[in-house]
Parts: sequence; structure tokens; C-alpha cells
Amino acid sequence: MGRTDMRKPLTSSPFASGTVNRFGRSGLGGGPAAVNSNARIISGAGTGRSPAAAASDPVRGSGGGGGSIPVDDNLGLNSERSRERMVQRLVEQGITDQRVLAAMRAVPRHLFVDEGLASRAYEDAALPIGHEQTISQPWVVARMVSLALQGRALDRVLEVGAGCGYQAVVLAHVAKEVHAIERVRGLYELARQNLAKVKAPGRVRLAFGDGMAGLPASAPFDAILIAAAGLTIPKTLLEQLAPGGRLIAPEGGTDQRLVLVERTGATTWKRQELDAVRFVPLRPGTQY
Repeated sequence: MGRTDMRKPLTSSPFASGTVNRFGRSGLGGGPAAVNSNARIISGAGTGRSPAAAASDPVRGSGGGGGSIPVDDNLGLNSERSRERMVQRLVEQGITDQRVLAAMRAVPRHLFVDEGLASRAYEDAALPIGHEQTISQPWVVARMVSLALQGRALDRVLEVGAGCGYQAVVLAHVAKEVHAIERVRGLYELARQNLAKVKAPGRVRLAFGDGMAGLPASAPFDAILIAAAGLTIPKTLLEQLAPGGRLIAPEGGTDQRLVLVERTGATTWKRQELDAVRFVPLRPGTQY
């Protein structure tokens, strides 16, 4: 699905002594829309679903954001049936790791979105969470977590861009310890409230700060997941990977790709370009 990028190193890049480098272009402009942020982009489809799934699923999408899942009138928004439908769609889209599917099945996504959007919580779409940010499309969350795992166990993971806290809780189902950092104070507080609503099986530590700086005091990390797209992946984050650790992030401007970077040595990294995606922009500093 992906392709290995073996381009000529840039002298200003942390990949100068490694096997790969050159990251993307400028960040996105303007505020994100739920149908085009933190989501997979499929050429000609516009739904974020695989062509096979789109053809076989009789449920129609709303606003181009993917198929909506009907809410059980008796069970309400926390319906296990709704989450099961979401998980089955993920299987159709190629997510096969049973640990990831179990985590997606276990976490009540509707508790992490605004009450007015709860009826759309199990759609295959990114949804706004305020502060010009979104909760990622379910497929994107499952894909990034699957890439972090890839047949191994995870002890310590860093999430850059905690948002509403949803992905941190999903990660806590597959990792022993999750460190999540959020730069927007309002979202940091929202994530704290949401984390108090659910019981995560692994330890989740939430921090307010500049995600581009990472958490060096807690490094190294077996995996780092970045929930926003920037011009480059910060060298500080690459250096916080453990040997053999993997960083998964979107990168680029108008055209973005999900990339997988694996640390292969003290000063070397290997990079793959994967799926076409569209994420909110990665920004430095903090916002109050």
C-alpha cells in the first residue's frame, strides 16, 4: 500500500545520516471542516471508505463524511450495536489487528464529542470538537494505532495532539502507558473531563504544552502518533523514539500523506509514505 521513500538527504534534516527524509509542504489554511479534516482521502470517493465497503454498504453518507450508523432507539447512543457496526466497517476497510478492533469496540466514541453531535459519533467521519480542531475519523485512528503495533507490544506511547482524549483512550487499550500532550488549553481541559468519564485499562498521562517539543523527560517512546500535519516532523520528536520505535504522522499542505518513520539507529530513520489524508495543521507553542 505504501512506498518507501529513499530520497537524497537534506543537510538541515535529522535524516542527514539516515536512509530517508524530505517532508511535506505548507500547512492547511483556514479552519477545518468535519468532512475534510483528520480523515482519509480516497480519490473519486470522497467518503473516507474503501471502494468495496462503499459499494456493499447500503447506508448512505451525510455531507460526504462517510456512512452514518443508525442509533438503536431502545439502547440509545451508547449502543454496543452501533460500535459493532463501526468495527465491521473498519474490517471492510482493511483493519485486521484484533487488538485494535477490540479497542475501537470498547471505547464509547459518543462520550468524546459534543452532545449535539452524539448521534453522529459512529459515522465514518471526523467531527468538530471546538477550537478549530476535530476528532479523527475512526478509520484514521484505527490505521495509526495499527501501524504503531504491527505485530508487537507497546509499553510507552506518546500522542501529540490529544484533542478530546479519544485516541489516547484507544491507545490505552493496547499500550501499558500513554502520554498525551495538548497545546490548546480548552481542549486539554476537555480531554481531562472526558478521561474522567471512562476507565482506561492502561495508564494515561495528559500534559498541557507544546506538542512539537514532545515530552523528553518521559522518553524514549515505542511509538509516537501525531494528530496534525506540519511542514516537517520535528527533530525533537524523532529523537524521542526508542531504537526500533515508530512515528506515525500526516505531513504536507494541500496534499497530505500519512507517513511511517522507524528509528533504525542512533542517527538513522527509515520512512514510508502511505495513505492520502487531510489533517488540521501542526502548530508550535500553546494557546489559551
